[in-house]
Order: sequence, then C-alpha cells, then structure tokens
Amino acid sequence: MSSHDRESLSRRGLLAKSAAGITLLASGAHAAARDQKKRDQQARKTRRRIPIGLQLYSVRAECKRDLPGTIAAVGKMGYTAVEFAGYYDRSAEELRKMLDDNGLLCCGTHTGLDTLLGDNLPKTIEFNKTIGNKYLVVPGLPSKYRSSRRAWLDTAKLFSELAEKVKPHGMLVGYHNHGVEFQAMDGELPWETFFGNTHKDVIMQLDVGNAMHGGVDPLPYLYRYPERAVTVHIKEYSKTDENAFVGEGDVNWKAFVALCKAVGNTEWYIVEYERPGTPPLEAVKRCLQNLRRMKLRF
Repeated sequence: MSSHDRESLSRRGLLAKSAAGITLLASGAHAAARDQKKRDQQARKTRRRIPIGLQLYSVRAECKRDLPGTIAAVGKMGYTAVEFAGYYDRSAEELRKMLDDNGLLCCGTHTGLDTLLGDNLPKTIEFNKTIGNKYLVVPGLPSKYRSSRRAWLDTAKLFSELAEKVKPHGMLVGYHNHGVEFQAMDGELPWETFFGNTHKDVIMQLDVGNAMHGGVDPLPYLYRYPERAVTVHIKEYSKTDENAFVGEGDVNWKAFVALCKAVGNTEWYIVEYERPGTPPLEAVKRCLQNLRRMKLRF
C-alpha cells in the first residue's frame, strides 16, 4: 500500500471517528434534553394549582329547599365548582344558568349506573354536555354488580366499555368508593379487583374519609393506580371525633395533596362533609377555610 493510500485511509478513519463522536454527543444531548423535559413537566405538574369544588350532597337539604340560593352561597364561599348528586327536578339548561350566574363550573355528577346503560346513555351524555361536565361518576353499585369477585370483574369490564363509549364525547366514566370496597372478598379487595381490571381511562374517585373508614390507608392507591385519581373527595377521618372538619382529623393532607399532584393526575379536589351537628352550609365553609389555612399549595 502506498503512502498516499495509507494517508487517505488514515484521513477517512479520522473523519469516521469524528462523525461517530458527533453522533454520540448528539445522542447524549438529545437524551439530556428529554430528561430535562421530563423534569420540567414534573416540576410544572407539582407547581400547578388544582381547584376545589364541593359535592352538593353535603348540602342536600338546602338544595332541596332552595337550589339557586344554595348554589349562590357556595359560590360566595369561594368554591370553584360543584359536583351534583341529583338535579332536584331541574333541567340541564336551568342548572347551567345557575352555574353561569355564580361563576361556577361543574366538576362532576354522581350518577346511577342505570343512567349510563342502554338508551339512557345518549340522554345522559347530552345532559352533561349542557351543564359543562365531563366526569360521570357512579357513587355506588346495586348488589348484583358487587356480590362476588366474579361480579366485580364483570363490572370492571362494563366500566371499561362505558369509558370507550363516552370518550368520543370528551367524557370520562368513574367509580367512587365507600368502605365496602376495602373489605376482602375471595382473597382480594374489591377496589383492587375493579381497578386492576379496568381500562386506565376509568376514573378512580378516591374518597379519603370513606377509605379510612373501610380500614385502609388511601395514599398507596394513588401509587398503585397512577394518573387515575382524576377527581378525589376531600373528606376528613378522625378516630376520636366523627364530626371533625377537614384539617381537624387524622388525614395526612399534605402527603395526599403532594401525591395527587405527583402521580394522581388529579384535576379536581372535591370537598364532602356529611356529619350532623353543624348547619351544612356553615360546615362546608369551615372545611374550605381550613384547607386555605393549611397552605398546602393546592
């Protein structure tokens, strides 16, 4: 091989090494950029403010007596939205006007499973479009849907199918717990049977107080089913005071809020207070005031 050929090969080798080095550097830069983007997204997620709504079941007697006045009072307290649990014989248009007149949004409806089945589903979708709601949450199930592990598995399949049906309309189907979902059945908690076998689009509306009454710590479920706690119920639990307001019991709200932001994909905190002893409107106002005093970076 001539010296010219050796020089040419050496030059080509140098160029190849340089190109390889540039490729590695570019690859590393891209990877670093991706990692930084993920970190930035996580930081934004942690910093974002999640609004607070009220489950109107908390003030159901007041709603029955004077729905417009009750909704106005809730808005004046500083709540951003309401979650309906019944419509008090009002049309969707009437409800929407009440919300608009008071600067409130709808952060969900507690709706019976039957309203999501068969010919009822299209009507339910249209009703919720009118009131501006996309969260269709079932608050409890008839016994045939939860009487055994097999029943829970069938119900999980049903909810996954419903989630697919409402998705084109920009809506989500979800399930809200009481305590029974955390009582073992056939060797497994129904909550785990259900959410372990539903599509990820099915909302996990975790009610903190109800879960603790059922005997479990709710926090691990935010980890176990990430990005599914799209709306959550802020309800207090206390071993010593069953009438405790939010922030005055045993719930570690600081940890709960941090997890909702970090892994829950939570869009709404929804206060619910059901205990007797304090006038309901006064009670839900106090719960909101306590949340603000805690300065939890909602």
